[in-house]
Formats: sequence, C-alpha cells, structure tokens
Amino acid sequence: MRFDDSLKTVLSADMATGFGAQSAWRQLVDLMSRGRMPVDEPAIARLRLLRQAVPAAVRAASARSLAFASPGVALVGFFAEDELAIAAPVLRMVRLPTADWLTLLPALSPTGRSVLRHRRDLPSEVARGLQTFGTIDFVLPAPEIVAEAAPEPVLAPAPTPAPPPPPVLAGPLSETPFVAVGDIARGLPVVAQAFRHIAGERSSDPARFEISDLVARIDAFNRERIAPPEQPAAPKAPGESFLFETDSTGVIRWIEGVTRAPLIGVSLAHATLQGDAQVDGVVAGAVRRRSRFADARLQVGGLSDAKGSWRISGIPVFDHQSGRFTGIRGTARRPRHDEVAERHAATTTVSDSLRQLVHELRTPTNAIAGFAELIETELLGPVSPTYRDRATAIRTQAGDLLAAIDDLDTAARIEGHALDLRPTMVLVLPLIDRVVTDLAPLARLRGATLLVDPGSDDCEIAADDRAVERLVGRLLAALVSACGRGERIGITATSGSDQVLLSFDRPRALAAHATETLLSIDAEDEIEGAPLLGTGFTLRLVQNLAGELGGGLAIDADRLTLRLPSALQRDTGQAFDTVR
Repeated sequence: MRFDDSLKTVLSADMATGFGAQSAWRQLVDLMSRGRMPVDEPAIARLRLLRQAVPAAVRAASARSLAFASPGVALVGFFAEDELAIAAPVLRMVRLPTADWLTLLPALSPTGRSVLRHRRDLPSEVARGLQTFGTIDFVLPAPEIVAEAAPEPVLAPAPTPAPPPPPVLAGPLSETPFVAVGDIARGLPVVAQAFRHIAGERSSDPARFEISDLVARIDAFNRERIAPPEQPAAPKAPGESFLFETDSTGVIRWIEGVTRAPLIGVSLAHATLQGDAQVDGVVAGAVRRRSRFADARLQVGGLSDAKGSWRISGIPVFDHQSGRFTGIRGTARRPRHDEVAERHAATTTVSDSLRQLVHELRTPTNAIAGFAELIETELLGPVSPTYRDRATAIRTQAGDLLAAIDDLDTAARIEGHALDLRPTMVLVLPLIDRVVTDLAPLARLRGATLLVDPGSDDCEIAADDRAVERLVGRLLAALVSACGRGERIGITATSGSDQVLLSFDRPRALAAHATETLLSIDAEDEIEGAPLLGTGFTLRLVQNLAGELGGGLAIDADRLTLRLPSALQRDTGQAFDTVR
C-alpha cells in the first residue's frame, strides 16, 4: 500500500466509537515507526487528539512495539509524555543517535530521565548529559505549610507569657535548591505542634528538664533500640568488556576491566572447567597452534562482575628480536542478542515449547502435502487438469511451509543446546553443485545467474554433512531471492590451514542495509520469492548454526563469507560435539 493510501485509510477511520480511535491510533503509530509516514507536527497533534480516546492498555501495547522498530525522536518524545507504564518500555529499549538523545533530554520528565539512567548502552555523551540534570532531578521539593486557624478567644486569666514557638518554614533557608532534612521536619504540622507543647511545658515548669531526666531517657532509648540487620553487600554490576594477556603456555597473567580473581591462572590451552571459568575447543586449538581466534566462547561463574558468558578474540604475540612466542593478547565482550552464549532455564523452557509447537505443525502439513501428491499423481483415479494444477500448487506451498518448520526446529535446538551433530567430511565442490542445481528454478524466476569460480579449491569441511548442506542452501537461497533481473552471484571456495572459506557476492538489494539492519529484516518487508520467515531470520539462523559448527558468518559491504572448519586441521574443537 502506498503512503497516500495508508494515510487516507487512517484519517477515514470511524472516530465516533472507541474502536475507530483505537484502530486509527494503531495504524498511525505503525506507519510512523516504520518510516512510511512523516513524523511532523500535524501527525503528532493527531496522535495527541486520539490519545484521549485510546485506553492505556492499547497505548502500552503500541509503546512495546516501538522497542523493536526504528522510531524518530519526535515519536519517542511523544510517548515519553505519557504515563510511566507507557513511556518506560520505549525509553528502556529504543535506540537513537547521540544528537537526538541530547535534543530529547530537556523535554523528558525527571522520571523519564531516571529510566535512562539505568541503561548501560547509551553513548558517553548522553550519560554526561544526564549528569547535568542531577541538580534538578534529585532535589526534594520545599514543603508548603498551611497555617493553622487561630482558636477563638475565651475569657480566662492571662497565662504566664510563653516563649514563642519555633518559626514554621515556608521555603529553603539558602539560595541553593537544597533543603536540610531537619528544616523540612520542623515545617511539618505534627512537629510544629510538638514544639508548641514542649514550649508550654517549659513555661509552666521551668525546672522540669533536669540532667538526671535526660540521662534516664538516653538509657531507655539505648535499651529499647534494635540494631538494624546488616545488609549484604550488593553484587557488582556485570562488566561489558575486558583485556587479557597470557604467557607462553596460554595461562592468563594479566586482566584489565573486570575482577581478576576468577580469570588469573586460567589456561586457554585446555577446554576444561578450571575453577569458575571454561573456554571452548576453538580457543584451546588456536593456542596450541599459536594462531589467532575470534568470537570464541568463555563462561565464567561466581558472583563477581566477570560472571556470565563472553566472546573472546586474541592474536599471538612474538618477541621482535628472537621470534619466540610470548603469549596471547586479546579482548573479551558480552555476546550480542543474535548470538547464543549461554543456557538459561527460561530459554530452555521456551525452546522446548517451540519444538513441541513445531512437531504439532509438521504432522498436519505432511498430511496435506501427501494428499495433494495423491491428487497430483492421480493415484486415486483420474482428475481434471484444473484440480491437478491446484494440487501441485498446494504441494509446493506445503513444501515451503515444511522447510520453514524445519528452520524453526533447528533454531529451537540451537537455542536449547540440543542440536545433534555427527562428525563427517563434506566435499565442498559437489556440495555447491547440488545446492546450485536445487536453486536453479528460483534463479530462473528471479532472472539471476549463479556462477561458481572455476579456480575454487577442492577441499573438505569437517562438520555434520546435514547441517552444512542446510547452512549453504539456506544462505544461497536468501541471496538468490534478493537478486534482481540480470544480476549474478559469484561463489568462491578457498581452503586455509584450519578453515574453509565460502564467499558469496552480496546482491544489490541487500547492499543498502547495514549489518544490524540486515539481520532484522521482517518477512513482511520482503518481495515475492523471499524466504518464508524473512531474510533476517535466515541470516541469523546461518550465523548461529555456523557458530555451532565451529565457524562463523562475516557480512562485508560486497560479499558474505562463511567460515567452516577444514578437514586438514588436527583439532576441530567443538564441531564434533555429539550433543549441544
């Protein structure tokens, strides 16, 4: 639908009922968050008008949907004006450029800025900008004391003049915005009444308060006081990155960025549990070969700020004069959201539920495909050509649905560490020929050409043959579906000492997207012939599956490179694990 048609549909909604307002609200927010409608003053004014008739639950659902979109600063500022339950999801999850954050900070309420202070992914400029609002956000308001009405006069003997009660404060005692807690307490009506009562007692009996009475009260207070229990020290916030260095044997000797105790003395040359830390086989093999490694896994237990999952990268260091190997120098970071780093109980429950759902979907889909094939092949009797064509279309669509169900099952198994891999050797060139042959109909439909470099190395991959074929097939199918007419995709295979590199040209339709955007393309944004679950899902599946095999996926400006363990390496690391 074009932008003009979408806007007319929204503006023509039935505003006489609450349902019409809710429908118009949802459509406007969806169009603005996807960039299909300009976020200008008239559009924001329209949303403000609709907000009066839209329930808070509907507005909260729209706010949560913005966390996974790319809204502009004007739309984020509009939702930040709403109640905290609606503004908080947007402020906690949305990503904006630094300049937009700095523009938005003055317009936020102190509560909204307090939500941003709990984020750890904001740029340093934004964090400094939040600090400048400390004198405004952390000030206690001055109490407003309502003067008590004076009692009506009564005829009585004139009492002994009493000293005047302490003055009731109506504002701060200094020009600064800070007010002492004692000054605020003296301004409370209950405290003021107590002062007047004490003043009256002093006026009637000046000798009442003696030193002995004061000592007795202090002793009674000490006897009745109950010491508050000691609060345990709060655990340190998890670190986000650190640097490390090892000696020539691979033992970590230096750490900077997190607590040193859990990691000092851990050997990277052994993929076994050492205290609270453990590295995977990729690191151990690289240290023994004195070669570089990237994005390998490190798991740290305990309660320090180093606990949790890490992705570590390192390079070998050699002495400049003697050429002697001196150790590994590297960095560690927390895994991204698209990387499977550790196994949680909640994640396991979700993945098990997803696998159960996949099983329930696969059974009826297989039945539909089977009956369609019976009709297509006329095994139950003659069928008219029209019904045969319809049966063929049903069988084809059921096959696409089964492929998507298998991809969901694979993703759930990776998430739940239940992927079953078997150690085999896969010939690269015959594998590429099979995949290219299977994708020939899709390439003809898109008008694209697949070209295998004749100079590619005839090498072998040390990994599960089923997983490798699914990996290459899904990646190449996603690239072909994004091709335009007349476009070519070159395929090159090269062999190294420990890895096989499969390079694929990047189609022009995907070159306009950044790497982060490319991994989050929705299925509904795709053109005809694209993967059923979307290009973003397919690339994330390929990336995670390659990591399970001991490799990875690199996305460059003009090509995508798939790294898989070579059969020439002596240590294939975790690619030969039986159960994940």
